[in-house]
Amino acid sequence: MLITGAIALEIWHIYAVLTHTEIPNSLNPIFAIERFAVVAHFVEGVIAAFYAASKNKTPLEYGIYTFFVGTVGLLELFDKFEKVD
Repeated sequence: MLITGAIALEIWHIYAVLTHTEIPNSLNPIFAIERFAVVAHFVEGVIAAFYAASKNKTPLEYGIYTFFVGTVGLLELFDKFEKVD
């Protein structure tokens, strides 16, 4: 839900820039954190998509999954995540 919220914030920011709407300066640190998170998740998704085929997973599907869940997706891909039975 957090990465979806970050994407929504970025869409709102782009809309505000295109419509010349004023955004409070107090939100600038939030936008910086949000952009960092989106870029980090994107990189993780690309890594997961690249390595998914070698682990017999669908690259696009696993890349998108990892984009939304982050490091947990990479840990699952490389079997480093503890599975509780």
